[in-house]
Amino acid sequence: MNAWFLIAGTTAAAVAALHFVAGGRDVVRPLLAGNLTEEPRRVLHAVWHMVTADLALAAAALIWLGLRERDGGTTIAWLLAAHFVAYSGVFLAVSLTAGWSKPLLRLPQWMLLLPVAALAAAGTA
Repeated sequence: MNAWFLIAGTTAAAVAALHFVAGGRDVVRPLLAGNLTEEPRRVLHAVWHMVTADLALAAAALIWLGLRERDGGTTIAWLLAAHFVAYSGVFLAVSLTAGWSKPLLRLPQWMLLLPVAALAAAGTA
């Protein structure tokens, strides 16, 4: 058993749940009610749900890795860590280039995603 991977997976599952519940309320509902034309609105709606699935599957993979040692587990964990670093980087780049005051707090998702990467990486040691 690898406690780091289990903690990373549990954290990622919480992030996925938060994305689904809070993001659905705060992002998806306003998006669907907005002035975008039908096609871009539906594409963004689909992408939202793709990210939810992606987060949930990444959480499941980390928990699966944490339950017992697996062939190739370290490689999978590094890929998942990179995945969460990339997601964090996107949020940081978008926040920092928006011209907002306190940009790091405006889109704080990176603060939830980066610890998953760090925990997954810690599990590879």
